[in-house]
Amino acid sequence: MKLALTINGAGERMEILSPAPGCRFRLGDGAESMAEVEMAEPGVYSILMDGVSYEAAVTETPAGMVVVIDGFRFEIDVRDPRRFARRTAGGATDGVATVAAPMPGKVVRVLAQAGEAVAAGQGLVVVEAMKMQNEMKAPRSGKVLSLHAREGDTVTAGEVLATIG
Repeated sequence: MKLALTINGAGERMEILSPAPGCRFRLGDGAESMAEVEMAEPGVYSILMDGVSYEAAVTETPAGMVVVIDGFRFEIDVRDPRRFARRTAGGATDGVATVAAPMPGKVVRVLAQAGEAVAAGQGLVVVEAMKMQNEMKAPRSGKVLSLHAREGDTVTAGEVLATIG
């Protein structure tokens, strides 16, 4: 899984090659690294990496997460490019919201049309990927301003399928 990170304001890429407890990962274009990760208690993780033990305290915030390791504080925003970002924090409903494909796949059904009024959570498009069907839903109520998907189309991860205004 490839992730885009912002750590204390600086951009970084991370690829998780295998999940915890025997975590293998790569930062940026660097070499593969390994770490043993165990949850000591909720929000606290014990990490063994290169023979050194670390304790990481993780707190979720509205802006992302805060991780404290050995007294050093890191503000981290993690973005998974396969998931579309919902920009409705604080209940905001103004502006244009986009709905994007979470992964490469094929459009198997279109459930709404351009110009149609939709409710928050209403299905717009169904994308099939790896033999699973994923229904892309409206992130908020509004009008479908544009619909870029047609049945049978092949889409890529992050490709905009619809805009809601």
